[in-house]
Amino acid sequence: MRKFIKSFLELTSDKSFMHMIEVIEVIVAKLLSLLMVLVIFATLGDLAIFIFKEILSPQEGSFSKTLFQTFGLFLNVLIALEILENITGYLKKQVLQVELVIVTSLIAIARKIIILDVKVTEGIEIIGLGIAILSLSISYLIIRSSNSQKGN
Repeated sequence: MRKFIKSFLELTSDKSFMHMIEVIEVIVAKLLSLLMVLVIFATLGDLAIFIFKEILSPQEGSFSKTLFQTFGLFLNVLIALEILENITGYLKKQVLQVELVIVTSLIAIARKIIILDVKVTEGIEIIGLGIAILSLSISYLIIRSSNSQKGN
């Protein structure tokens, strides 16, 4: 019985607990990586189908709308790749790379702006997107400059 209690106490120690949490984090990050690869391939498939349907057999007068939708789908793939890079970067360094997260967010907002239909979008939404871009850009500059100062 003492052996059991001693083993139990060792398993519940802070060091053992933190090790178990780290193992769980790694497993979850690996699963997320695999799922993100599936998402990337699904997004590529969606993009290929869209290009073959819309670009190779265009309807008259809809090319510019189709072009913006194509750009949006391309940016979906880039966003998925950036998220995968965030996850794999976490696996390598065990640290979330804030600069990469901000860049991914900027790409996502750029995608939103590219596919934005100005006719149905309210002014407050456009102002919100502008504020988000400004905030993320300032955050990116601050983090970038602090990273370059650390490197010196």
